[in-house]
Amino acid sequence: MSEDGAWSRVSREGHRFLRGRSRSLRRLALWSLLESAHTFLGGYAVARALDDGFLAGRTGTGLGWLAVAGAGALLGALALRGVFGGLADLVEPLRDGLVRRSVRQAIGRAVADPGRAGDAGAVSRLTQQTEMARDSFAGLVLVARSFVFTALGALLGLAALDPVLLVLVLPALLLGTAGFLATLRPMAHVQRAALDADEALSARAGELGAGLRDVVACGGGASAGAPVELLIAAQERLTGRLARWTALRTLALGVAGRLPVVALLAGTPWLLGRGVSAGAVAGALTYLVQSLLPALDALMTAVGAAGTRLVVVLDRFCTPAPTPRPDSGPVTAGLAADASPAPAPVHGPAAAAAAAVELRGVRFAYGPRAQPVIDGLDLTVGAGEHLAVVGPSGIGKSTLTALIAGLLAPGGGTVRVAGAPARGVRGRGPGPDLRRTLLPQQAYVFTGTVRENLTHLCPGPVPGAEVEQAAAALGADGLVDRLGGLDGAVDPARLSPGERQHLALTAAYLSPAPLLLLDEATCHLDLRTEERAERALAERPGTLVVVAHRISSAARADRVLVLDGTRAVCGTHAELPARSPLYRDLVGLWNARG
Repeated sequence: MSEDGAWSRVSREGHRFLRGRSRSLRRLALWSLLESAHTFLGGYAVARALDDGFLAGRTGTGLGWLAVAGAGALLGALALRGVFGGLADLVEPLRDGLVRRSVRQAIGRAVADPGRAGDAGAVSRLTQQTEMARDSFAGLVLVARSFVFTALGALLGLAALDPVLLVLVLPALLLGTAGFLATLRPMAHVQRAALDADEALSARAGELGAGLRDVVACGGGASAGAPVELLIAAQERLTGRLARWTALRTLALGVAGRLPVVALLAGTPWLLGRGVSAGAVAGALTYLVQSLLPALDALMTAVGAAGTRLVVVLDRFCTPAPTPRPDSGPVTAGLAADASPAPAPVHGPAAAAAAAVELRGVRFAYGPRAQPVIDGLDLTVGAGEHLAVVGPSGIGKSTLTALIAGLLAPGGGTVRVAGAPARGVRGRGPGPDLRRTLLPQQAYVFTGTVRENLTHLCPGPVPGAEVEQAAAALGADGLVDRLGGLDGAVDPARLSPGERQHLALTAAYLSPAPLLLLDEATCHLDLRTEERAERALAERPGTLVVVAHRISSAARADRVLVLDGTRAVCGTHAELPARSPLYRDLVGLWNARG
């Protein structure tokens, strides 16, 4: 989103908010008028105390005018007390409105995507960003109001003392102010770009963290780190640009905040020669040093820092963040039709004529305006087939398994499992879905006995000998013995991620479901244990779809589906290097590490 768009959007929202607070604004303005009176009396009383009092030999008159200046200071303190009361009438409704908007956004996001109801961004908006907006808005209102009414009082005072004083003061003041205003929009643009670059770097670091296992397994550290280096270089360039604009802003502050004083002092002989009294010059200096220039300096500093921060934060509230996607990496779009292969191999006596999985023209995106994660995918997985799915982290592999598992509904096309729609149709009975079993990366293990953890996917009791045979086939018999046998207790917190996966894989092996979906369900196992488990699951009657994080896992499959962000290619491990540059690179990196 462009900086102009952000300013425009926040400006519209700001006008709407202020129009509904006209009473509070009038109250704030009335109290601020007292501050103008205080400013006017401060310089004017000093001038009269000199000209009509001390310089004229009338000490009493001079002291009387100084007493008037002191009364003006008390008036200013009273005005400041009223200003803070009026300020609260503006600031607190703003904070309440932002909290309500953040809650509405979080609820809307949870309704749109119940699987991701926990929104960390909403927590940030409710706490840190809300307070940032509140404090920035309060500071800006306080400083801007002070400058406007202080400048009004000071300029009226200068004109009352002698209009010629404005000739020396106003040009430098206007020049510095104009220079400062000229830096606002470019500097805000650079600050926004720097913030976007920082967020992009954080997001990329998060993606790398989530896919670090893939990066290390494929030896892709250099290629994965290249985008991060580009983002760091972009941040460096933006920091340099920001420093240059800051230097220009500092120069403008110097012109507006110091040059009027220099001009007044340098022009004092000329002023005295034109009949301007010494008291008027002293009063003008008082206006500049004690009132006008401090208010201007505070305004420029606040607008330059808090102003930009307020626009950025409010823009976060005005523009809801795009619906998050569980696949946080590149987007898979335009998947080619060659993902639907020639007739697939069928294994074992359980093979049926109907395909185990069939996708036709499947399209899916996480939100109506989001880029599709999967677009136009055709895929047939034969009954009894072993299919591996590979591709970079975040490319859509988990989305594909969720579509087959019926956890997600396609935005277009059809997904069928054993000839029936994948979503909305379960196996018979209230228990586990007897058509398929999905094992995610985070293995599901619960407090109970080993037997309960291994048989919870089965619709009825399983003989102990069959459970022990399954554990031996998966290589989990040693783990079962360490836990105290089938009746031993399982405490998930005391198990390693690999041990939890080992138990979950054994439970999937015992499941009667003819379709097993492993979404990186072996990522915490060593190579030898992973190979033994996958071979056992492949020999089990039924169909196996594995999201592979190692090329060795893909090499064991009958076919491999490669998702590369622009097209899907499906074939055997032997033929894919010639058909898919991505797969060729993955195999090359794996062999180089090997």
